[in-house]
Amino acid sequence: MRRILTILAAYFVLAVGAFISIFPYLWAVLTSLKPESEVFTSHFLSLPTHIEWANYTHVFQQINMGRYLLNTVIVAVASVLGQLIFGSMAAYGFSRFNFKGKNVIFMLYLSTLMIPNIVTLIPLFIMMKYLGWINTYYALIAPAALGTPVGIFLLRQFFLTIPSEIEEAARMDGAGVIRVFVQIILPLSKPVLATLAIITFVSSWNNFLWPLIVTNTDSMKLVSVGIASFQFQVGAEWNYMMAASTIALLPLVILFLLFQRRIIESIQLTGLK
Repeated sequence: MRRILTILAAYFVLAVGAFISIFPYLWAVLTSLKPESEVFTSHFLSLPTHIEWANYTHVFQQINMGRYLLNTVIVAVASVLGQLIFGSMAAYGFSRFNFKGKNVIFMLYLSTLMIPNIVTLIPLFIMMKYLGWINTYYALIAPAALGTPVGIFLLRQFFLTIPSEIEEAARMDGAGVIRVFVQIILPLSKPVLATLAIITFVSSWNNFLWPLIVTNTDSMKLVSVGIASFQFQVGAEWNYMMAASTIALLPLVILFLLFQRRIIESIQLTGLK
């Protein structure tokens, strides 16, 4: 009986935590479907008396939401590809090649994680301005696509767990460094690559401060900046704001559902020696 009560208590705590976590998203979706008169007059989680799909059409009519989504997808996908290509190559070099000062360089690179992003914001902006990249996709993509310390560290640690005997066997069969990397290391690293891709995609999708600084026209705004601009237009009309937020949230939910298996695999692998 004590064991049953312990299990029930654990499930109760987990259920409460799950409800607290999902409550804001559930409220946002329900509010996006309500008329303005029902947003605060009815219960928080009450269903709308009639579904107001016009809230979503109003968002697309008032702001260039389609363009914002397209820009965000382009930047997020390009950032993911850059992280996977450049990050994996750098991580493979740090994990397999021996060269003078390798550990020092790697530690110096990791030490940049302790520097707040706000410190590098102005120098990075000056660099983008010097290159003529302000208000272009280059400025939005380059800082995230050239390999971040987190991505390189994550991939390096995973590459170190791959037995070197596999690479030695491939080299005995005549495979070069590039072929070993492309045909052996990368296929064995699919779970961690998928994890890094999801982390990078979500980070790029939710990025706000950098896109706000380097873009100055409506046609180059990302969805996070576009929704912030929309908030200044509609003010406290929360049904419209929640409709815009739900539109921005939907691609991330779809991404999670598609790659949920890969995320679980990566979590399981990180717990194994």
